[in-house]
Amino acid sequence: MQYVSTRGYTAAQNFSEILLGGLAPDGGLYLPEVYPQVSHDELNAWRGLSYADLAFEVLKKFITDIPEDDIKALVTKTYTAEVYKNARAGENASEITPLRILEDQSGRKLILQALSNGPTLAFKDMAMQLLGNLFEYTLSKQHEELNILGATSGDTGSAAEYAMRGKKGVRVFMLSPHKKMSAFQTAQMFSLLDDNIFNIAVEGVFDDCQDMVKAVSNDLTYKAKQKIGTVNSINWARVIAQVIYYFRGYLRATTQNTEKVSFTVPSGNFGNICAGHIARMMGLPIAKLVVATNENDVLDEFFRTGIYRVRKSAETWHTSSPSMDISKASNFERFIYDLLDRDAVRVAALFRKVETEGGFDLSGQTGSDGDEFKKIAAFGFQSGKSTHSDRLNTIRQVEQNYGITIDTHTADGIKVALEHIEQNVPMIVLETALAAKFNETIQEALGRDAERPAGFENIEALPQRVKVMTSNVDDMKAFIAQHTGL
Repeated sequence: MQYVSTRGYTAAQNFSEILLGGLAPDGGLYLPEVYPQVSHDELNAWRGLSYADLAFEVLKKFITDIPEDDIKALVTKTYTAEVYKNARAGENASEITPLRILEDQSGRKLILQALSNGPTLAFKDMAMQLLGNLFEYTLSKQHEELNILGATSGDTGSAAEYAMRGKKGVRVFMLSPHKKMSAFQTAQMFSLLDDNIFNIAVEGVFDDCQDMVKAVSNDLTYKAKQKIGTVNSINWARVIAQVIYYFRGYLRATTQNTEKVSFTVPSGNFGNICAGHIARMMGLPIAKLVVATNENDVLDEFFRTGIYRVRKSAETWHTSSPSMDISKASNFERFIYDLLDRDAVRVAALFRKVETEGGFDLSGQTGSDGDEFKKIAAFGFQSGKSTHSDRLNTIRQVEQNYGITIDTHTADGIKVALEHIEQNVPMIVLETALAAKFNETIQEALGRDAERPAGFENIEALPQRVKVMTSNVDDMKAFIAQHTGL
């Protein structure tokens, strides 16, 4: 299995060569030369597997340069009931991503796939725990070290830091928008005082943080000298780790391969639902992939109109589902590459236009950049939008009708899912986080605190350490160099 850049960089590389680096040298994102396919016989054979064994079967299709015994050992170490122990009452922690049927009547079946049972109570743990083990394995083989530079709107940061704390040869520099995360998210990140963890709060929005990471990644000389890698969703290993739970959800929700399911995914940076797109391209019987956005509805606008219009920082709203307060979706380029029949020249031109003009237009209208909007339905994509009032109503309705408390992002997903659910096609909503991470909105919706798993009772009272900076890239580079000694 070899990987190529969405923008045409021609030197195909294997998995280990792209694992630590993030962006390709030309600024593009890595994808396999061809998507590996999964047969019906394989799907049948996978139905009875444990999560770790299923992960092994999926990953070995993408990772051909690491011995299979080592891949097996890595997934066995990663996907355990002890790591994913924060399951709700009635959920089996050994399932790792247990399904909960919320509604099953009159041909409508609504299912919640729990992805937030890991150490930071968010779906990011599903990939990040594997990434931490992969990084440590690869660095030990190469006798190297790595300085991870990442950006977070809330959950990626803590998931990365918990996965990398104490890992040999790894430091983490995590950028987050200053005072724009929930109190729980902030405390979860900034209370980590490990020597290899550096939190940087940027005066701006998430897109400013993400732009800073990309600026460093595109400075190839600095990146090489400082041994910079990334854990953001542009990292290919994170995407394939997320592909696994689409297969798991499908196999647990069906009994035979003639059945189809749909997935609704709360989405800001397009990484989570991009994994669903890849699973579908591999042959998983997915009917629809529904993108659920909040008020920052750049992706919803594209899937309704074919126009991708990035918002400026001043137009990016701070909402009660803050992990989706994103107006420039990094992983979107991977889907556009497939939508444009892998025409890397056109992809590069379109994303140059994003940087210079703020977007592109594939609607097919006069003066547009193409007419590929008409092809989107063939990839199964649909979309919808949720607002703060929708969030509150959905949290109340789910509590009343199904007896569980959901977080704000999952509420966005359920609201949009109910608008797109079809008769006799199960709709699986991917959970984003546990409600405790967004207690302010739970109090507003339900008039009480969200329940917290053991060990998180007083997290906001812990000592915190953070460096507040402007969005000046040179200052941030100097800070990294000062703390790496390179």
